[in-house]
Formats: sequence, C-alpha cells, structure tokens
Amino acid sequence: MIKKQCLDIVQQKCENCSDCVLGETRNNVVFSDGNPETAKIVLIGEAPGETEDMTGTPFVGRAGKLLNQFLQEAGISRSEDLYIINTVKCRPPENRVPTDVEKAMCEKYLTAQIDIMNPKAIIFCGATSLKSFCDDKKVQISKVRGKWFDVEVNGKKYRSMAIFHPSYLLRNHSMEDGSPRRLMQQDLSVIKSEILGDKTSNPFSNKDLAAV
Repeated sequence: MIKKQCLDIVQQKCENCSDCVLGETRNNVVFSDGNPETAKIVLIGEAPGETEDMTGTPFVGRAGKLLNQFLQEAGISRSEDLYIINTVKCRPPENRVPTDVEKAMCEKYLTAQIDIMNPKAIIFCGATSLKSFCDDKKVQISKVRGKWFDVEVNGKKYRSMAIFHPSYLLRNHSMEDGSPRRLMQQDLSVIKSEILGDKTSNPFSNKDLAAV
C-alpha cells in the first residue's frame, strides 16, 4: 500500500490547491483512477470534462465509455492495469484546452504521480498530453502514434507511446483498415502484448466499436 499512501498525500495537497484560475470554477479535483498497487501503465489524458468534474473521476463521459470498450477489447483492465490521470486536475471552462500556465501550475502533481507510480510505460492519450511532454509543440499525434519513444520525468526515462484520444474516435466511426479506430485497436494490442503480456480474446466485434 506504499504507493497509495504516497499518492493520498499528493491528492490531499492537490484538493486544496488554488494556484490557478481553474481552482475557482471546479466542482471536484479529478486526481486519478485505477489501482496504483497493480497498475503497470500510467495513461495521461488532457483535462477533466463536465462529467469528470461532477464525479471526480477521469474518463467517465462518452469518450471514457468508448475508451473502456477499446481497453476491454484489447484485454487491458482499466481497474487493475492502468493508473489514469490528466495533465491538469480541474476542468477548464467549456472544456477548452488547458493553458500552458494552468499545466505548469499542475505539473508538480502530475510528475509526483509519475514518480510514485514508476510505471513500465506511459501512454499519452491525445495531442495535449503528448505535447506536454514533447519538446516539439507542433508534433502531430497522427505521425507518432503507435511508436515507442522515451520521455524523461525528473531525470528518469520512461518508455512511452501516444494514442488517439477517444473524443476524436467519437467523430470517426469507420473500422476500415487505416482508420483511427482500427489504428487504436492496433496500438492497444501492442501495448497489451509488450507491457502486460499476450493479447487475450476480445468480447467486442468491430461492429460493436463502430456503433459507439
């Protein structure tokens, strides 16, 4: 329980944070989801949305439900294999992209979570989280997704990969070869195989995923 105890301390500080304007409009700090004692992967999203702000849990809206389906299809357990966080812990008004200042104010919590988790891999879910750790701010997620690369956090290198954000997949329903949803399947399959072990059989069909 050492990781959880350390993360609880960070969470308490985060919940009392008022370092940026997001602290004035939030309903809840959205700190994390998943089991820190069993998770081998840290998945980093952008920022909480409306549903996340109301519940205090990341990725629980429409995009989160779609992510859950892709994870389950790949044989990745959200509750045991992943520790899910965001670049900022409070919802930006109107779900806008968090500013550089807001991300900078939240960085100490984000890097503390990564330090404590010491994951086997970091997965950047969407362009905003990727650019938060990438020197090239013009990087296109479509060009780098599915490829392993190293990122450095507080002097330690972590194996990392970028994947599409599920909100993008909500606008792209095709399951044709080369489509965003098919590429998401492929990327999660690689992550499952190389970080967690062999891919298990999936309960979802391509038709199921295309319908959401």
